[in-house]
Amino acid sequence: MTSQVSSPAEQAVPAEQPSGAAVPSPVDAGPPPAKEVRRLDRVIIRFAGDSGDGMQLTGDRFTSETASFGNDLSTLPNFPAEIRAPAGTLPGVSSFQLHFADHDILTPGDAPDVLVAMNPAALKANLADVPRGGEIIVNTDEFAKRAMAKVGYATSPLEDGTLDAYNVHPVPLTTLTIEALKDFGLSRKESERSKNMFALGLLSWMYHRPTDNTEKFLRKKFAKKPEIAEANVAAFRAGWNFGETTEDFAVSYEVAPATSAFPAGTYRNISGNLALSYGLIAAARQADLPLYLGSYPITPASDILHELSKHKNFGVRTFQAEDEIAGIGAALGAAFGGALAVTTTSGPGVALKSETIGLAVSLELPLLIVDIQRGGPSTGLPTKTEQADLLQAMYGRNGEAPVPIVAPKTPADCFDAALDAARIALTYRTPVFLLSDGYLANGSEPWRIPEPDELPDLRTRFATGPNHTLADGTEVFWPYKRDPETLARPWAVPGTPGLEHRIGGIEKQDGTGNISYDPANHDFMVRTRQAKTDGVTVPDLTVDDPSGTARTLVLGWGSTYGPITAAVRRVRAAGDEIAQAHLRHLNPFPANLGDVLKQYDRVVVPEMNLGQLATLLRARYLVDVRSHTQVSGMPFKAAQLADVLKEAIDD
Repeated sequence: MTSQVSSPAEQAVPAEQPSGAAVPSPVDAGPPPAKEVRRLDRVIIRFAGDSGDGMQLTGDRFTSETASFGNDLSTLPNFPAEIRAPAGTLPGVSSFQLHFADHDILTPGDAPDVLVAMNPAALKANLADVPRGGEIIVNTDEFAKRAMAKVGYATSPLEDGTLDAYNVHPVPLTTLTIEALKDFGLSRKESERSKNMFALGLLSWMYHRPTDNTEKFLRKKFAKKPEIAEANVAAFRAGWNFGETTEDFAVSYEVAPATSAFPAGTYRNISGNLALSYGLIAAARQADLPLYLGSYPITPASDILHELSKHKNFGVRTFQAEDEIAGIGAALGAAFGGALAVTTTSGPGVALKSETIGLAVSLELPLLIVDIQRGGPSTGLPTKTEQADLLQAMYGRNGEAPVPIVAPKTPADCFDAALDAARIALTYRTPVFLLSDGYLANGSEPWRIPEPDELPDLRTRFATGPNHTLADGTEVFWPYKRDPETLARPWAVPGTPGLEHRIGGIEKQDGTGNISYDPANHDFMVRTRQAKTDGVTVPDLTVDDPSGTARTLVLGWGSTYGPITAAVRRVRAAGDEIAQAHLRHLNPFPANLGDVLKQYDRVVVPEMNLGQLATLLRARYLVDVRSHTQVSGMPFKAAQLADVLKEAIDD
């Protein structure tokens, strides 16, 4: 995967206006000369500034316009954990990286071709990632001595040669924004807040992005403050106009729509948490059940609670509990009452919920536990990504308490993973873990909106009457009499006449559900619950091995899919053979996984933890997999993974 601003294939084409509202030129300026327009196949842009500079909003708007234009894209928001980190400091830097292209892409990119730095801290925090020759747009107004000293610059990097290897565009963003808004009657501070919209306008001109929807968005967002809305629109237009008229930006760029990257259909840009929310709603509709979410807000899972609370019209009920334990307790109660029940959390919350998850295993009720993983342990890195909850999901409960585990691979795949997790929970009457992470949750990509008839039928039957006949001919209801195929027990909604039964965490007798301390019964129930999990139907593992003769397999799970696949493409483009497979189901594993592993001389498992899947594979299949790990709070880079895979192939 290259990340060059220019490529040999670039072609000069006539300059043209982007779609959307026309941006007025300065009154005293004549028609500017036509500027060169170069065509690129891809570009990576990173917006960076203080957490209060609106970088996430800026990146999100640029992404939305890019999605509507038809490019394939992938994003990486990166922000501090503090609500308002100290201004002008390195820990307070917030960034948003967007990779968009005219073809299929898989990651937000390894390094930005263009860095927009709003202050010295943003420049220093991100400069090392920009390749030599990359473009840097820097807000010169913020490079005062005090601001530079705060991040360790003794002299100005704009003047001391620090940036000689880059194509630098010094732009007084703050001054230009204040000048553009001088007639709006705003204070200097209020005007300064719109400098991110000026930057967005400039980048929209630079890459020929549509503008209509951004202006509509701003007017809607600030509908209660129309003067602020119009000021932001004016700043946005001023930025676009600046790019059109200034001599410093002699070239703009076009990235054509990715017409061949997508199957036919209707698409929208979607983040992982939003896709997961929609997947849960769709699952409830397909199951013909109300959806109940019992949750306590925690980064990076809170967006799911926020989104689901908007959809009462679809039979969704959300409960923001006082703590993690209350959240899952309420969800389990809703499951007992006949709802599709969900609880959302991150790693620390899973630890608190563990006792109730064990209770759900004992009660054998359908419950979805959505874990949006983040850096740990303890509070750890709330806004950074990690995959370190796998073993906690597998074993983090007292006793033998098996729980199926499903892991999505991309932001859009979170929709399908939610449906799959619901299928397992409802079919087998069991709690199910859905392991996403911060990278997927906050990242976004195009998603094809499925047709209703493409969704699975998840309808399940409640118990309605007696299901067992005693020796004397009496018909009774046995709450633990199992389906012989799935080993699922009946789901009896409270209040159904004749189906009264005992629930609780004490071991139950097989069939009757009565309290039992019998050793043989306990042994049977423990093994039966394990057999039920082991018997969950999951598809066989698919291996991508074009040549059929590769001797090295790279195996991943969860959000590593994009970087691994991008790395595999690099390795194959260099002439080497490598096979790739990716796990969605981590408990139980696909039935053919053991055979797949034994077909290859070398198996490499990249993970954003210290080798948790590798540990499970070694223990289960006695295969000496090679673990490649990273726990930096950031996703893998494709180039680094390609080097690791190349070393494994050559070994």
